[in-house]
Amino acid sequence: MIEGKTIAFLAAPEGTEQVELTEPWQTIMNAGGTPRLISTREGRIQAFNHLDRGDAFRVDATVDEVDAAQFDGLVLPGGVANPDYLRTRPEAVRFVRAFFDLGKPVAAICHAPWTLIEADVVRGRTLTSWPSLQTDLRNAGATWHDREVVVCTAAPSTLVTSRMPDDLKAFGEAAIEAFA
Repeated sequence: MIEGKTIAFLAAPEGTEQVELTEPWQTIMNAGGTPRLISTREGRIQAFNHLDRGDAFRVDATVDEVDAAQFDGLVLPGGVANPDYLRTRPEAVRFVRAFFDLGKPVAAICHAPWTLIEADVVRGRTLTSWPSLQTDLRNAGATWHDREVVVCTAAPSTLVTSRMPDDLKAFGEAAIEAFA
């Protein structure tokens, strides 16, 4: 369990796949951890259920207000628009990169590895993602596998990745183990 640990969830102001935020969030809480929603803007983020608007979620802090050292791990939810936006925001990319520089565990699902590519942290790592990212990941120096969950310990920071919402149970279990 992860009692007393604080886990950052980084999400764009709009476009996060709702279930890829809410299910890991609940998994962290059920394991005794404290999730915190970080974004590039204060206020609320607008989540989506694929292409349909979902719920809005209150942001706890912006990437400019926090430091990776304050957290015990990072979760990067997917959705197509979410990581595509985050990878264009230097402050978000620096925040993600800092977790790897500090050797802290990171869990990313679906399209979220796009942000990892931009942070230049996938070279020499093994991971999975939404299938359409496999060429991007290979071109960035990663080894890609079509699996429910991949846990890579090839560097000081454990990297947990999954492909899609169908993989959330395995993703959550592997993330908790990495954060513990």
